[in-house]
Amino acid sequence: MKLQLHHASLQLGKKLFGPFDFTIKPGERIAILGKSGAGKSTIIRLIAREYQIKSGSILMNGTSIEQYSSAQLSRIRGVLPQNTQIAFGLMTDLVIELGRVSATNKINHETIVIHAAQMACAEHLLGRAFNTLSGGEQARIHLARVFAQLWDVRDGLILVDEPVAALDPGLQYQLLDTIDRFARERNHAVLAVLHDINHALDFDRLLLVEQGRIILDCSADHHALEDLERLYGIQLEHLRDSQGRSVLIQVRPSGIYS
Repeated sequence: MKLQLHHASLQLGKKLFGPFDFTIKPGERIAILGKSGAGKSTIIRLIAREYQIKSGSILMNGTSIEQYSSAQLSRIRGVLPQNTQIAFGLMTDLVIELGRVSATNKINHETIVIHAAQMACAEHLLGRAFNTLSGGEQARIHLARVFAQLWDVRDGLILVDEPVAALDPGLQYQLLDTIDRFARERNHAVLAVLHDINHALDFDRLLLVEQGRIILDCSADHHALEDLERLYGIQLEHLRDSQGRSVLIQVRPSGIYS
C-alpha cells in the first residue's frame, strides 16, 4: 500500500489546514509531532476520510480514497482514533470483532479476536462491558480491534492518534513495540500522532506540524534536535542510553521552581 497526499487541504470553520504533501511507502513508519492544536490529528482524520478534502488529492495505490467503498478501505486501513468512546455499552469482545466485519476470511474468526486481545495486553478485559473500562483499557481494546482488522492483510496502513497517551510508561513501550512488530510482519505502513519525542525517534521519519502545515519532513534521529527545539520552544540535549540508542532530554530553564 502506497499513500500519497498531493496538495491536500481542508477547511474547518475559518481555518485552512494544509496543503499537505507527503508519501508513505509500504512498511514505512512515520510519526507526526507538533504542539497541541497544530493540526496533527486533522491529518489522521483527513486520511481516515472523517473530513472532506477541500482541494488536492489523497491516493492509495494510485486511486483516490474517495473512490473506495467503506468496506474496501477497511480491508487495507485500520484507524485507532484519539477518542475511543462508544455510545453503547457493547461487550469488549464485540468491539474487537467489529474489526472483522469486512474481512474476506472468516476462518478462525474467534481465535484471531483472542490473539489480537493478547497482543494488545487486553485479554483480561474480554467479557467486560466497554463502558466500564478506563480510558487506557478502552484504547487497548480498540488497538486489538485494529490488529484483528488487519490480521490477515499485507501491505496495509495503520493510522493511530496518540495510541499510548493514557498508559503507564511500561505499557507504552510494550504496545509501541507490539504495533511495530505487527506492522513489520505484514509490511503495514504506520502513521502515528505522538507527543513523546523519544517514542517518535523509534520511527523512520518525522512530520513536524505547526499551525496546520507540515513544516518539515525528516529522518527520525537526533539530527532533528534543533528543529524540534524550534518547534516546541524548548532546549534539548542528546544522550545515548546503555544500548546506544539516541535519547533527547528537555533541559529545564534556570530559575524555574528555584
